[in-house]
Amino acid sequence: MKKMLKSKLKDVPEAEQDKLISMIEKNPQLFETIAKEAQAKMKEGKDQMTAMMEVMQNHQEELKKIM
Repeated sequence: MKKMLKSKLKDVPEAEQDKLISMIEKNPQLFETIAKEAQAKMKEGKDQMTAMMEVMQNHQEELKKIM
């Protein structure tokens, strides 16, 4: 999984990659939920950025806990 994430984040600085991977490893279920909710919003017609921003705001407290 780490290799796949690193390949997707290849343009992100190494320190930021490690931080993101660490967050995902701490609570993979949360990120799976975020992805599913974002996909649902995109199916409703929202663009990816808007959908992700809305979903991330909904899960803001949970994300703060794992940072």
